[in-house]
Amino acid sequence: MNRFSTAEKEYMHSQRLGRLATVNRAGEPHVVPVTFRYNAELDVIDIGGHGMSRSKKFRDILHNANVAFVIDDVLPPWQPRFVEIRGRGEQVFAGGQNFGSGFAPEMIRISPRRIISFGLSADGESVPRSSRKVE
Repeated sequence: MNRFSTAEKEYMHSQRLGRLATVNRAGEPHVVPVTFRYNAELDVIDIGGHGMSRSKKFRDILHNANVAFVIDDVLPPWQPRFVEIRGRGEQVFAGGQNFGSGFAPEMIRISPRRIISFGLSADGESVPRSSRKVE
């Protein structure tokens, strides 16, 4: 399966930080900066961290698996770029330690349902805004 475009994958590989939004039992949103990686084998996003199993975001996934994840930046003079991934979050209990020293083995895996991107380029060509369901 190839959910992400070439331009989206190249952009994600160039970034190190994104923002993960989860929802708690009361329906309240929670947004935090996190480290991530594109998992090419499964065509998903993996979120790693320190003490992941004790984190609010990890607990939130149990009660509501709906998540949103945004990777963005702005190039000078004013060229915003982003990839937004809406999907289902899942607790994964092994593999997070591969993010680096001190990272927990637990991680969150996001299976995309909708991908929205803007301001990216492929082969030097500007790619228009894209929004699509990918289930």
